[in-house]
Amino acid sequence: MRGYFAVGAEGLSKKINLGGLMRSAHAFGANFFFTVDAAKALGRSPASDTSKSPGHLPLFSWPSVDDMDLPRGCQLVGVELTEDAIDLPSFGHPLQAAYVLGPERGSLSPQMLARCDHVVKIPTKFCINVATAGAIILYDRHRALGRYDDRSLTAGGPAVKRQKHVQGGPISRTGRIVPGNGQD
Repeated sequence: MRGYFAVGAEGLSKKINLGGLMRSAHAFGANFFFTVDAAKALGRSPASDTSKSPGHLPLFSWPSVDDMDLPRGCQLVGVELTEDAIDLPSFGHPLQAAYVLGPERGSLSPQMLARCDHVVKIPTKFCINVATAGAIILYDRHRALGRYDDRSLTAGGPAVKRQKHVQGGPISRTGRIVPGNGQD
């Protein structure tokens, strides 16, 4: 999959949710994880993060929205159940993205929402657990940007196989001969 992505949460207070979200981020191949204004008691690796993700992806803990320091070009995607948010199944995921989820029993702060480039919602009847929501978002990103066969239009029907990607040689727009590509 091209690009990179990060996962984070604002205002988390429960270790079990932090651990579950970190584990999902690690499982789906996140490049880093972050918290914003998280409870001081959370620690770095809760027992619910059985994959020990801090040993595999960087963890950034920012005290406030103003302190967030995302890479240049990284688009912040808020996950919030609001009327004007984009339904997740219709959302085009940015190649460089940081997904931020809200706290348990709360919402993303107005400051965080103002900073977001996009706001998406999972089309559910009510809010779901933050770690579960994170896993759904990451699955959708993986499904949308990964190279998978197209889904069947019928239940259990045959899948349409995607053609295998063939890597081409280097292209020189200046006519320069590139060593090692068989032109020398």
